[in-house]
Amino acid sequence: MKLIMLGAPGAGKGTQAKILAEKYNVPHISTGDIFRANIKGGTELGRKAKTYMDKGLLVPDALVVDLVADRIREDDCKNGFILDGFPRTIPQAESLEASLKKMGEAIDCAVDIDVADETIIRRMSGRRACVKCGATYHVENIPPKVENVCDACGGSLTLREDDKPETVKKRLAVYHEQTKPLIEYYDERGLLTTIDGRLEIDQITEAIMQAVGA
Repeated sequence: MKLIMLGAPGAGKGTQAKILAEKYNVPHISTGDIFRANIKGGTELGRKAKTYMDKGLLVPDALVVDLVADRIREDDCKNGFILDGFPRTIPQAESLEASLKKMGEAIDCAVDIDVADETIIRRMSGRRACVKCGATYHVENIPPKVENVCDACGGSLTLREDDKPETVKKRLAVYHEQTKPLIEYYDERGLLTTIDGRLEIDQITEAIMQAVGA
């Protein structure tokens, strides 16, 4: 089972990737985790990535694909994997396809969790994070027992910069420009499954499992 999770920031693809990885007993692979692991391990690819990240630059597509391909070759991926946050662009998708082909592998399905921008802005602007322990809440879905106070440690809750409406709008604009064309790319290859992101979390999981025939 080799899946790609697509969707805008805040659509819930990371949540679903974790749930599905546990159900299928395959690794949940995010590029952020790969970067951190390689940098911490002092690998050659990690050192190369760090030179860009330290300068605040985007890691080039070729290097990102190399890092992902290297991760996919590990033993725990022999029964499949779930990619979260990658590919982000058409060139990355084409490079990933070429790398997998060399390994005799191919993507089984690309799952797009479709959520309207207005819903995402409302979802993300409702998030709150504890300044002490980092626990996360949502003013509507997972409210704390006491308003703006963390249940776990009593710390104050804050709206992170990334979750402010104006920031979310910018992130969505980048998504629509760079990443949304991937939906058409995988649709043309007959690999796309679109799921209504307004459903409950367990309903989305069930819909994905039915769509991929598992």
